Amino acid sequence: MRRVIIMGAAGRDFHNFNTYYRNNPEREVVAFTATQIPDIEGRIYPPELAGERYPDGIPILSEDDLTNLIDK
Repeated sequence: MRRVIIMGAAGRDFHNFNTYYRNNPEREVVAFTATQIPDIEGRIYPPELAGERYPDGIPILSEDDLTNLIDK
């Protein structure tokens, strides 16, 4: 399984997740990054939208944290 970070694009990132990654057993989305939607970083993409594979939702983090995320 490959771990994936989806970089923010004002909603297109969430659309890509829902249409390709949400039910893809070969990929695990570990975070979204916040770029174009103000004050979204630090929130969680809700588990109700993320689906059964993501019972805690998916964190939305600042792109400033990207290097630390990749190191994990």
